[in-house]
Formats: sequence, structure tokens, C-alpha cells
Amino acid sequence: MSDLQLPTSYVARRNFFNFMGITCRVMDKAGGLLFFIKMKAFKLKEDITIFSDEARSNAVINIKARQILDFSACYDVTDLATGAKLGACRRKGLKSILKDEWELLDADDAVLGHAKEDSMFLALVRRFLSNLIPQTFIIDAMGSPVGKLQGTWNPFLVKYDVDFSGNQGQIDPRLLLGMTVLLMTIEGKQN
Repeated sequence: MSDLQLPTSYVARRNFFNFMGITCRVMDKAGGLLFFIKMKAFKLKEDITIFSDEARSNAVINIKARQILDFSACYDVTDLATGAKLGACRRKGLKSILKDEWELLDADDAVLGHAKEDSMFLALVRRFLSNLIPQTFIIDAMGSPVGKLQGTWNPFLVKYDVDFSGNQGQIDPRLLLGMTVLLMTIEGKQN
């Protein structure tokens, strides 16, 4: 296992103005930088690296799409220090048309849990009336709640208050970080 230390609660933020790509920061509750993500624009196959510093000198986790275009895309999450595949995050394509839903998979692609948008009603309002209502995702490990990504209202950036304090070892925290980054980058590109 990697020596990468992750708190159970943190803030994940994506900048609004992303002309040359998506920039995200994961910070502790005091505002200190934990991770930095810069995703290039106009890539056909997503390949996202999570760094421990803004200078991008220490790559810690990689998230890579398996295919170029896929309605139910699957993204492998790898610990770069050990080279070990931590698992994968698979978007539930048809289900996500009305309400975003993802599966969290282990290293052998067995389902560990889910990340689902909070409610069908709010999901429909977000899609058809106003994308200003922030998304909230509930994360579970086979039905048992392990965390929540609570979107905050801000027209200039996407921000999630992340709480995985319910995760008692059911899902690797690094895989949960990967899921958080995907929700900020992939779901974020659709809004």
C-alpha cells in the first residue's frame, strides 16, 4: 500500500474559466493544498494525473479512460508510487441521462459501491431548468453509506465539500479521491 495520506474530509474545487483545460485543487479544511490536477483540453481519451504539488513535480495517482469514446466509460485508477491498480470508476451511461450514477470497482472490476446523484427531482431540475443548482453525490459500499460530495452554490467554480468519514475501510481512500476528481472533471465538462 502507498504511504499517501488522505483525510476523511476535504474540499475539492474546479475553476470555472478553463479555456486551456480543467484545473482542480483538493484542499484540507484549512485551505492547504493536498492535490493539484491539470487536465488538458481537447483530449479524445482522458488521462488525468493527480499531483501532490502545484508545480506538478510529484505525480501520485493516474486516472485513465479505457476507450476513446464510450457512453458508459470506465476509468482505471492507479497508484503511481507502487504501480498498483487501485480499481476503476465506471459511468452508468443510460442511467446517467436523467440522474448521474457511477460504479466503483475493485482491481478485478468487481463492484465495490456506487456514486449517485442525490435525487431524481433535483437531477431533472439541474438538467432541464437550471445548472446553477449544485450537484450532490452519495457514495455507498454495496448499500452502506460511506460518504458524500456536497456541491456548494457558486457561479464561478465547482466546489464539493467531501466527507468520507463513513468509510471504514470498505473502499480505498485513493479510489474515492479518483472518483471525486472524475466527478469534477468528467461530469463537470457536461455542464
